Amino acid sequence: MTVLILTCEQDVTADMVVAELDGNGVPVVRLDPADLPGPVALSGEYVRGGFHGHLSAGGRLVSMSGLRSVWVRRPGAPASNAAEPSDWLTEESAQALYGMLRSTDARWMNHPDAARRARHKPWQLSLAQRCGLPVPATLITTFPQAARDFADRFPDLVVKPVSGAHPQEPPRAVPTSRVAPDTDFAAVAFGPTLLQRRVVKRADIRLTCVGDQLFAARKPVAPDADPDEVDVRFATSDALWQPVDTPSSVAAGVRSYLREARLAFGAFDFAEDAEGMWWFLECNQSGQFGFVQIESGQRIAAAVADWLAAPVAPTAPGALPNGGRAWAMEGH
Repeated sequence: MTVLILTCEQDVTADMVVAELDGNGVPVVRLDPADLPGPVALSGEYVRGGFHGHLSAGGRLVSMSGLRSVWVRRPGAPASNAAEPSDWLTEESAQALYGMLRSTDARWMNHPDAARRARHKPWQLSLAQRCGLPVPATLITTFPQAARDFADRFPDLVVKPVSGAHPQEPPRAVPTSRVAPDTDFAAVAFGPTLLQRRVVKRADIRLTCVGDQLFAARKPVAPDADPDEVDVRFATSDALWQPVDTPSSVAAGVRSYLREARLAFGAFDFAEDAEGMWWFLECNQSGQFGFVQIESGQRIAAAVADWLAAPVAPTAPGALPNGGRAWAMEGH
């Protein structure tokens, strides 16, 4: 049976997993929904109580009934590469592709419905709290006075986007930034603003979860580091990511988080404070892990490949193929 990977053309992280699958002799098809219609084609029929579908990409034809798993990695918007793209064509193509794939028994990493909910950062913070993961004091508001009051209670704050990405093509990362002490917060009235107590950290933690496997890596912060460099993605540091054991309380909380979120994969970011506490910052349900694997030597790509190549298990009534429940199909 075949593994289907939905991602953009340039995706080094996906390349690493494809190499593992190829090395294990597992058939794999990789395509970008942005190329549908065009280089990617599909067909599906619902006749006599059954479904039969096919996908074509890169000169290969694969039966949807022969899919063992689908990895929704970093796919483009369907039809965005079409000769005459439009919102209507994107919606039509998305309905066709993902609707047909939902008609199969393939396992998902991650199921689109679970992934959609998991992207909401306010929901992430609430779920992390319920699962016992420490969360820094956080405010999301459009009330300037609420922001001022919060800053009075927590004078050392950072500001970050609620959604995580700036809306441009290609998307641009917006760094987490330290809030100046004299900020008056009048501008928060023009858009939801996420303020969070700054964790004075001694290290950044990236915890990559593949099924039940946890791969924790730690990047220490230099004692003389600029305190304004709060975002590890943009910090000037020569330190490398190194493997580290996951505290038992964090492991339990993360596994509970994944179960409740119905995710088969999650890349968690934590800030480690001076006492060794891991503070939850966010969980990216399709996060990068190639840079961590290269520096730490952890075999994350192999774990993803093994999960994708595992046999298809029967799906219980009312459940999603990756362990999700019916709530994910109800528009939540």
